[in-house]
Amino acid sequence: MRRWLPLLLLCAASAVQAMQTYDDVRAAFQPSDALLLDRHGAPLQQVRIDASARRLAWVSLADISPAMRNALIASEDKRFYQHAGIDWNAVAAAAWGSVWHSRTRGASTITMQLAGLLDDGLRRGAAPRSGSQKLEQALTAKALERTWRKDQILEAYLNLVNFRGELVGVHALARVMFGKHPEGLDQVESALAVALIRGPNASAAVVARRACAIVTEQGAPALCQGLEGITQLRLARLAGPDRAVASAPQLAPHLGRRLVKAAGGQVASTLDAGLQRHARDALQRHLAALDGRNIEDGAVLVLDNASGEVLAWVGSSGALSDAREVDAVLAARQAGSTLKPFLYGLALEERWLTAASLLDDSPLNLATASGLYMPQNYDQQYKGAVSLRTALASSLNIPAVRTLVLVTPERLFQRLQALGVKLPESGDFYGYSLALGSADVSLLALTNAYRALAAGGRSQPVRTVPGAPVAPPMQVMDGSAAWIIGDILSDNSARARTFGLDSPLSTRFWSAVKTGTSKDMRDNWCIGYSARYTVGVWVGNASGEPMWNVSGVTGAAPVWQDIMHYLHAGAPSAAPARPAGVSAREIRYGHGEEASRTEYFLPGTGQALVVAVEQEALAPAIRYPTPGMVVALDPDIPPARQRIRLSAQGVAQPRWRMDGKPLADGRDGHAWAPWPGRHRLELLDRQGRVLDKVEFEVRGALAKISMKK
Repeated sequence: MRRWLPLLLLCAASAVQAMQTYDDVRAAFQPSDALLLDRHGAPLQQVRIDASARRLAWVSLADISPAMRNALIASEDKRFYQHAGIDWNAVAAAAWGSVWHSRTRGASTITMQLAGLLDDGLRRGAAPRSGSQKLEQALTAKALERTWRKDQILEAYLNLVNFRGELVGVHALARVMFGKHPEGLDQVESALAVALIRGPNASAAVVARRACAIVTEQGAPALCQGLEGITQLRLARLAGPDRAVASAPQLAPHLGRRLVKAAGGQVASTLDAGLQRHARDALQRHLAALDGRNIEDGAVLVLDNASGEVLAWVGSSGALSDAREVDAVLAARQAGSTLKPFLYGLALEERWLTAASLLDDSPLNLATASGLYMPQNYDQQYKGAVSLRTALASSLNIPAVRTLVLVTPERLFQRLQALGVKLPESGDFYGYSLALGSADVSLLALTNAYRALAAGGRSQPVRTVPGAPVAPPMQVMDGSAAWIIGDILSDNSARARTFGLDSPLSTRFWSAVKTGTSKDMRDNWCIGYSARYTVGVWVGNASGEPMWNVSGVTGAAPVWQDIMHYLHAGAPSAAPARPAGVSAREIRYGHGEEASRTEYFLPGTGQALVVAVEQEALAPAIRYPTPGMVVALDPDIPPARQRIRLSAQGVAQPRWRMDGKPLADGRDGHAWAPWPGRHRLELLDRQGRVLDKVEFEVRGALAKISMKK
């Protein structure tokens, strides 16, 4: 005894030093799954954040079924409520069995097992515990019993014990294996659960035999009937890679992963569970109706106009998609015609155009550094002279390209950047095709840019977490111009030339909306807003495959309309008040291009009569090349096929002078053979007076190639 005393004292001191309080243990407990909550506290999404083990939220003893507690005590520690950490009767029985080589239950109490769970040094591994470890475990159990209540010991044990495989704690076991909460476990399920504690990796037959012994000891041997079959079915739920938590919410997987990536427990969000569910169901329902059109993916985003809070974030079409893990709210896709409102907004701000201005919707060939750019309308038809209102509402392509020539791609690029639509390249990289949405954008950035239209031109980042700080709003657009753009996008009559009067773009209340379809029908958009909400919808294929005969008005628009009607089922949406600086004028068109109507104008731009201007009436100017333009010659293209087409306006028969030398062919569209260097082009009238001039540069090795030939 004298020889073992130092060891006993050392083990006792170690046990006391390693002692943890109940509050410490519960506070340190970290679930392997985080729960995303909506704005009202309702569960939205359960997200796995720890792959090493499956631990769900800590459950109190009151929330664990009495059947589970009774089965545990009957199997593991019959005198749990009588002993003080060590069951000396069980110790004596175990010692006697060891002498006579007979099998006994063992002397380890629930409190001693908890000590092993709390201290890694005492945790049972592949090898049996040493004598000193057993002694320290017993002393730790005694210390626990002195400072912890019995209900705390039982509660902690049931939350920390490993049952089978990755399942730790009764909460994870109940949800995964039985598809219910711990409070609902019945006597058979509880017996099966406790049987797994003894042998977490035991076969179904062994587990069933142990469970039968437990229920028999509890006086219910009849429950053993069919128990092995039940055990096989329940254990089968734990096999395979897809061990989902039964009844776990699965409404917002993409945003859930973003928000709980570095968090545990519960994370609040700005989402609304009811709206999130409706948006998801609406997307799946309408995509299913397009069966046979080669379309499987989609995304929905709903924003609160005033706060910028995200109310719904549906990143994919779920089971309809082969790429359901891809978050299409953030994926960059070609914008199509959805950028046109911001282009026309710039033209209105600069007073270059009004909503009544006539634009030419006729075939257009634009000379660019890479060749001729020949945009076409979606329906392959041309409307002639149309107003800006009609051109935008009916989404005509050629008037938009002509407007971008006036505005310039770089200025549109800068406006989009200010709105948060961050394009990877400069405006000159996209060129005139930027008017038709050749750039890749995300649904999140684009929808928030439309929210800026709804907010009178003020742009502000979105918010996904309640109370999260965001930058203050910035006045990016002229508020009056934004109001006029919104009025045009809400004009069902103006969009009728393309979409008709009865389309999914019309609602029972005030709303402004725009569609977009990218090249080869690869992307399909519908973005719009009401007085309170902005809703963005994208449909297409994550693989980039084109859809079959699906446009914005047939693909994304029905989803948009469905969600808008849900949002305003009991809430009106009135048109925003007209800004003080915007005037209303009765207008008519001199040649009857459009019917007379009331139109809205920025200060200083109002007019009552709109007359189409002939080409010669425009101010004389060089339209192409543009000032400061850099042309790159391609040595792989024959020199005879590389030409710069000179273009002018306001002159019936323009005359040209290049670097001080007149060009022989004096006409609009003259094909000039470029050579490397800096050049000065002058536009002359018939008397030889300079009407306009530009300087540009040609780079490349065309001259060297020509000399070799």
